[in-house]
Formats: sequence, structure tokens, C-alpha cells
Amino acid sequence: MELAGKTIFAFCMIVMPFMVYGDSCLDPKVKSSVYTTTEATSSMDTIFIVQFSLTCKNGLKDLTLFADVNGRTLAVTRSEDNTEFQYQVSFSDENKNLPSGKYDLKFYDEDGYSNLRKAQRSGENVGSVKSLFTIPVNHPGVWKGQLVPSEFVALAVSAAVFYFAYSTRAQLQSS
Repeated sequence: MELAGKTIFAFCMIVMPFMVYGDSCLDPKVKSSVYTTTEATSSMDTIFIVQFSLTCKNGLKDLTLFADVNGRTLAVTRSEDNTEFQYQVSFSDENKNLPSGKYDLKFYDEDGYSNLRKAQRSGENVGSVKSLFTIPVNHPGVWKGQLVPSEFVALAVSAAVFYFAYSTRAQLQSS
């Protein structure tokens, strides 16, 4: 019986690591919603919020994901309730650092993130690391407001009306 126990133990030690090894999401299907700040008068920073749902062909759920945008790596949060969007990532920077344009958010699972970090540490080209999927973000830029503030226009118009009324009154009184 002791030999059978050792055999089972040895079998478990050899087979268990292969059973624990995580799968990768196959053929990911992504449905996303994107928000970006478009007004600079109320915010000093541009904010990107990307919400998305992910379904894998092999049925994997609750993946740990990481996002990369312009070399900046971010953790992706996962929603616990049953909403339409299961994942969310957000980031912000000063308006001048995130000008208008198209940004590609690359998403990685744990294995891909590990490969990305390894490439960054060793100075290799991070473009060679394959992402799980990419969500494009089209940022129209931020509106900085009117060239001439409306308060100034209102003050100028009221000053012109006052001057016209005062000069007309003076002409009527002089005649």
C-alpha cells in the first residue's frame, strides 16, 4: 500500500502542474463603449474611459487583463454585477499630453502581460508582443472655449448701447 501511495503522489506531482496551467482566450469577441473628455474649460486633464464585454470561443470567463496605451500599462477592473459591460479601464493625463487622434488600447492576458514586461525590461521591441485584442479610441480633442468670452461681448454691447443712448439724449437736450 505504501508503494501505491508513492505512485499516486508522484503521478499528482507530475500531472497537477499541467492541470493548473491557465488557458488563453481563443477568438475573443469584444463589445466596447468609449468616453473621452471633450471640454478643457471644466477639466485640466483629458480622461479616457473604456468599458467592454469579452466573450471567448473556449468559454473562459473572469480573465485578469491589462491594457497598454502609448507604453503606459494599466490594470483592467472587472465588474462583479451582471451588467452589459464586464470590464473597465480608465486613464487620464494633461490635455497637452493627450491631443486629438486615434489611440489603440492593446489588451493582454496574464501570459501576454508577462511577455510585455519581459520585453520592456530587456529593451526589446514591445511591438513584437502579441496582444489579446485591441480597442481603438478616437479622441476628437478638447474644446478650449470661445476665442472671445461671452462676458466680454455682453459688456461691449451694453457699453455701445449706453454710449448710443447717452449721445442721443445729449443731442436731444441740446436742440
